[in-house]
Amino acid sequence: MKRRRSLFIHLSHIRLLTQKFALVILFLSTFVFMLVNKTNSVLIEETSSVAIDIVSPAVDVLVIPARIISKFYDYFRDLRLIHKDNQRLKEENEKLNQLYDRARALEIENKLLSEILNYVTPPQAQFLTVRVIAEEGDAFSHSVIAYIGDKKVKKGQVAVTDKGVVGRVDRVGNVYAKILLITDINSKIPVMVEKSRTRGILSGDNTSLPKMVFTPLDADLDVGDRIVTSGVAGVFPVGLPVGKVISVDKHEIRVKPFGNLEKLDYIKLVDYGLDGLIDTKIEE
Repeated sequence: MKRRRSLFIHLSHIRLLTQKFALVILFLSTFVFMLVNKTNSVLIEETSSVAIDIVSPAVDVLVIPARIISKFYDYFRDLRLIHKDNQRLKEENEKLNQLYDRARALEIENKLLSEILNYVTPPQAQFLTVRVIAEEGDAFSHSVIAYIGDKKVKKGQVAVTDKGVVGRVDRVGNVYAKILLITDINSKIPVMVEKSRTRGILSGDNTSLPKMVFTPLDADLDVGDRIVTSGVAGVFPVGLPVGKVISVDKHEIRVKPFGNLEKLDYIKLVDYGLDGLIDTKIEE
């Protein structure tokens, strides 16, 4: 019993001494670190640098998966945004194409109308610009149908384009008019050679090149001569451009019209105050 008690007392003394010694060691260590911190900061900086050099690679290795995941996320997010932008651009492109088609059609229509409006009519003449809606081109006739609406149009009015005469009003309905082209077999226009004033009749024969007939045998005609209306018989005014001579021989003289009769979109109906000879109407 006494031995156990003495051993317990001995251990208690050792523990007390150890605690006191540890306290002294801690105090001394603190003092040493404080002293080193005050006197040798370079050593601490070098120690910190070494620690950073050791720890930084480890940290870089640890953050690699996070960086990869972040890059994949950004990549797929950008793909989704690009897809949305691509869809939006496609829709805008379709709308722009539609607007371009409409603008192009309006541009062509405006050009045609502008060209027609450039034709200068004689004084006191009244004109109406109409749109061609149908063609009647076959072996028996060369004519077109134009929409006139509620405008006043009379038989015999001259049909012209910006290039020259293309025909005359043959029949008039309530909202439509039939235009007999100068190439039609029933078309007969008093004309003359502009430079020599040689007269004749421009007669259509359902070809693209009407003939000039009833000219004097000694007529002064050359290829390239301009043919204009002569004003004879009071059907057409004098001096309207018609076409030019492209061939001359003993049997026939061929004239090429100035106007493109195969591509008539708009024509101008000019009223010179000359009424037609026959008052007929086409069926609606």
